[in-house]
Amino acid sequence: SDPVEDVQVAQQAASVKLRRSFRWGGLLASSLTLLAGMLVTLSAVNMIEELFARAGWLGWTAVAFTALSSIALLALIAREVLALLRLRQLGKLQANAANALNSGDREACGNVLSDVRSLYAKRTDLRWQLDRLAQSEQDIMDPEDRIRLIERDLLTSLDENATRIIARSARRVGLTTAILPAATLDILVVGYQNLAMLRAIAGLYGGRPGTLGSFRLARMVVSHLAVAGSLAMTDTMVQQAIGRGLLGRLSSRFGEGAVNGIMTARIGLAALELCRPLPFGTSKAPTLGDLVGEISGLGAGDR
Repeated sequence: SDPVEDVQVAQQAASVKLRRSFRWGGLLASSLTLLAGMLVTLSAVNMIEELFARAGWLGWTAVAFTALSSIALLALIAREVLALLRLRQLGKLQANAANALNSGDREACGNVLSDVRSLYAKRTDLRWQLDRLAQSEQDIMDPEDRIRLIERDLLTSLDENATRIIARSARRVGLTTAILPAATLDILVVGYQNLAMLRAIAGLYGGRPGTLGSFRLARMVVSHLAVAGSLAMTDTMVQQAIGRGLLGRLSSRFGEGAVNGIMTARIGLAALELCRPLPFGTSKAPTLGDLVGEISGLGAGDR
């Protein structure tokens, strides 16, 4: 298949929202979680009652530690919920921006502008870009053009950083796969590197996902790639990656490293499209072809 067509299909699929049917697996997981929570609570209550029966100070000590544990658990849950909400906010903002641009609704475009500014208002690394955009607010300009201006002046730098994160992660995965002797270690390292890459990309665009948010993002990326038909590696891309130098000819391990690196790059590019608060318009979306040369170096220049 044509890599250019794959990219076009992936971009079109970014705006597709899959309908989620009722999931028995989710019901099972929720039920088991509630049962486990009830079991832990009952065990804690029985333990505290036994300690009170032995000595009052033992019971109150157990109550204090139980309260501290509960507070810590609630804090962790709250952090994960906020992380999931931030991640969902990025997707909602991108969808709102696409609808506003397609419809030409001035009020909707104004809401998108306000949401993007509030999303990055506290980002010190984007202070110069935000100040530049604030200076342009006095200019007479259509809301659609203001959105494009934000994309050009604000998101371009984030896109460049995200592309560097993807290329660096892909090179690390390729090099690691090439030198590790065991396939099991390959899976663990590749999984860790991909999750770390997803967290970095989401955090760069303002998502800051926690543990649950990272796995949710990973599931979204897999769904996105499946819809776009990008999970299957094209023979042309593989040959282009491992056939440029002697690496692919000298060792099959280097060939496997190149392929894994390219798959990591595909995952990273999909995450970039999902986490970007605005759809690509003025800026050109990075493609796998832009990264193949760096990935096929298998760590060359990885700093």
